[in-house]
Amino acid sequence: MKKKILLLLMMGIIIITGCNNKENSIIKEDNFKEEVNNLKITINNKEYELLLEDNETVQSLIKQLPLDLTMNELNGNEKYVYLEESFPINPDTPNKIEIGDVMLYGNNCLVIFYKSFNTTYQYTKIGHINNLEDLGNKDIKVRIEN
Repeated sequence: MKKKILLLLMMGIIIITGCNNKENSIIKEDNFKEEVNNLKITINNKEYELLLEDNETVQSLIKQLPLDLTMNELNGNEKYVYLEESFPINPDTPNKIEIGDVMLYGNNCLVIFYKSFNTTYQYTKIGHINNLEDLGNKDIKVRIEN
């Protein structure tokens, strides 16, 4: 009888320990996903963090990394570049663009906005750069990488 109780206790401990390990695996997996949702973006030799959206467009863009780009000035509020690759899109009208928004216009035009404004255009959201500075009136050099 004592052997059966001891055996049941040991099985209970193994089961509980196994569940705890499984929970730790889930936590590690979630942390990994969190790391993948951010990219390093360097603009004119200054590093920023690009916080990514979770969509098919972003997943396709990540497969193209690293990207070294020269982005052109437009309208005193954005920088853009046409990429060689076409990407899957899910356009939406954001109504208001915020400083630091990174969007795809059409299926291959990457845009970084450095001023806020209202818009009626449609974009697919890529992500956002916090604390983005005014990028000025000139073209910029950009590197996007993991």
